Amino acid sequence: MSAAEPDTSTLLSMRRTGMSFQRTRMSADRTLMSVIRTSLSLIGFGFTISQFFSKLKQADMLGGPQDAPRTFGLALVWLGIGMLVLGILYHLQFMRGLRKLRAEMKSEGLIYGESHFPTSLTLLVALALLAVGVFAMLSLQLHVGPFG
Repeated sequence: MSAAEPDTSTLLSMRRTGMSFQRTRMSADRTLMSVIRTSLSLIGFGFTISQFFSKLKQADMLGGPQDAPRTFGLALVWLGIGMLVLGILYHLQFMRGLRKLRAEMKSEGLIYGESHFPTSLTLLVALALLAVGVFAMLSLQLHVGPFG
């Protein structure tokens, strides 16, 4: 073994550190999945409340303040969309920082960076859900689309 080559324990440590980046990336995906789950619940529940009370109003079965349930439903949808946007932005910022740190450590020879850092499928699902949430909001507020 030459002076430039690290010893066995250093090599193992470099590999463990490199793998910790993968575990951290997967942890960030799990965090985004939690945001997706909560946002989906808020958007779905808000949309359902708004549509349910809209149908009761159309059937003349609703007495009292008739815009309150719709407003509450819209607020839940807006809250779900806002939470999803913030979750996506946080995920992008975190992953950018993680990739930068990993590249720095690889260039300094502190880790092996041979494993691929793929695009997050969770992020793609979050963006698709964001599109669905915006569509639901447009449907509720502007009375367009199949639910308008």
